[in-house]
Amino acid sequence: MTSRDIRQKYLKFFESQGHKIIPSASLVPENDPTTLFTGSGMQPLIPYLLGEKHPMGNRLVNSQKCLRSMDIEEVGDNRHTTFFEMLGNWSLGDYFKAEQLPWFFGFLTESVGLDPSKLYVTVFAGDESLDIPKDDESVEIWKRLFKESGIEAKDIHIGSEQDGYEKGMQGGRIFYYEAKKNWWSRSGVPETMPAGEPGGPDSEVFYDFGLTHDTKFGDKCHPNCDCGRFMEIGNSVFMEYIKNADGSFGKLPQRNVDFGGGLERITAASNGNPDVFKIDTLEAIVAGIQSALGRNGSKANYLDEKYKKSFRVVADHLRAATFVMADGMMPSNNERGYVVRRLLRRAIFHIDKLGKGDGVLEEGINSVIDSYKNSYPDLDKNRKKILSEAGAEEERFRHTLVTGMREFEKVAVGGRVSGAQASTLFTTHGFPFEMTTELARERGIEVDEEGFHKEMEKHQEISKAGIQEKFKGGLADTKEETIRLHTAHHLLLASLQRVLGPHVKQRGSNITAERLRIDFSHPQKMTSEEIKLVEDLVNEKIQARLDMVRREMSKEEAEKIGAEMEFGAKYGDVVSVYFLEDKDGKPFSKEFCGGPHVKSTSELGHFKILKEEAVSQGVRRIKAILQ
Repeated sequence: MTSRDIRQKYLKFFESQGHKIIPSASLVPENDPTTLFTGSGMQPLIPYLLGEKHPMGNRLVNSQKCLRSMDIEEVGDNRHTTFFEMLGNWSLGDYFKAEQLPWFFGFLTESVGLDPSKLYVTVFAGDESLDIPKDDESVEIWKRLFKESGIEAKDIHIGSEQDGYEKGMQGGRIFYYEAKKNWWSRSGVPETMPAGEPGGPDSEVFYDFGLTHDTKFGDKCHPNCDCGRFMEIGNSVFMEYIKNADGSFGKLPQRNVDFGGGLERITAASNGNPDVFKIDTLEAIVAGIQSALGRNGSKANYLDEKYKKSFRVVADHLRAATFVMADGMMPSNNERGYVVRRLLRRAIFHIDKLGKGDGVLEEGINSVIDSYKNSYPDLDKNRKKILSEAGAEEERFRHTLVTGMREFEKVAVGGRVSGAQASTLFTTHGFPFEMTTELARERGIEVDEEGFHKEMEKHQEISKAGIQEKFKGGLADTKEETIRLHTAHHLLLASLQRVLGPHVKQRGSNITAERLRIDFSHPQKMTSEEIKLVEDLVNEKIQARLDMVRREMSKEEAEKIGAEMEFGAKYGDVVSVYFLEDKDGKPFSKEFCGGPHVKSTSELGHFKILKEEAVSQGVRRIKAILQ
């Protein structure tokens, strides 16, 4: 079965259960400063999981493009990728465990045709310290489903992953694990969740490929073992909790289901092959890379174990970089662009390990686009731009390698490369860590790998702080005060345009619970009279009790009606437009936006501008509050 077959079967299956198909969001997230990229299907739906009404209803389904850059070092085995597609279905206060688990089981066994005897599941063991019970309800549902398939399903308490290596399977099919394995929120286990963050217990489904357990991973095998026998293919999150300010947990206004299933992994399971790089799309990319190498005289072949890791890294990284560039983010030294640069440069490094690299990057990217263009037309539409940017990055990197080699020779003189030196080689000179370690190994030089990773963690924390500070349209959280200021932000932009002129466009923003900040295009400092006029206009509209109305429409229609869009932002074919309008329906403001907002400007209070200043040539900044 091809991944496209399974994607279509999944969407149709849940459509038949009353779900509305929604488009994939961009890999570059809107209104979420917590992460660089969209890393899960639920991420764009947070406002609706918290209670906001979705215009498409309370049953939704899609296939979401995802990127997890933190997995970049894991790529090289048969299952880890940075880019992947997440099949997702959601219940926003509608159905719950009794419907979700049978539906997913039926999709796997009937639509995909997986043998139920090869399926194993895990559930949440509970946390007494937080007064969160274990998930016995899911266990009873799973037992019934397996029994209907002629399988007696024994439940086993495992606990931690380490406990699993000591306890083993014990003839079980349903396994209780602690929160680290069977609890889901964007920020991890319950203890690390910030106040206001939603989360809940989950139930994961694993496919058994029947491989012999490798004891180097632990004495005994269990579903969460990394030996390769089991692969997680789906996770149903029962999102019903929210973290309180005092650290306790309360119930969300509505119980939600948030399901995520790896398209590549389900496809691999349907093919009975644990190597995700042997599914149709990735296999075609590997073939394109191998063909280009062959034209250069390379004998490198994917079936040769010594070349597999490099083929996988090149295929994954080119796929990830291509998709991100199609969503408008090009290689650079800043935040998201830095990740794109790293993906391309790691791919080029591994291309050179496979043979002469002439034309291989271009062929690999073309293979990515050709494999996915029917499902994601933007790839083909942006082919020329993607190839141009990637080609320019390759040229820069090859020049960088010359400089990097010179710097490596300097640090290698001491007979040891410290973590700080290896980090500087990478972050300053773009010299891949793999190249540092390989060159050092050839010369019998030690590299402080632990020190390097510590230095990189520091670097990533600085980058994360930077993205939160400079986040475009950025809500720092979903507190009530932040939401009120976000709505005031709409009023402020519209008022600036009316007072200063239609040339005013948003160039960035950051909104916390304490204040809002907007960067906007304007050639000169605002006068005190202009500031007063803007302030008064915002307060006038607050007093007018304008309604905030959300409408879903095509991007083309939104552009025709003149809805404001954020500079540099990438939008899908279907967009949310928020209108602030009077009782007669006349809009004062209309903007592309992902929410959340208050229902009426009457909830805002008094608006006050604190500061107006320059940011850069032709860009001004305002900081304001609500009193």
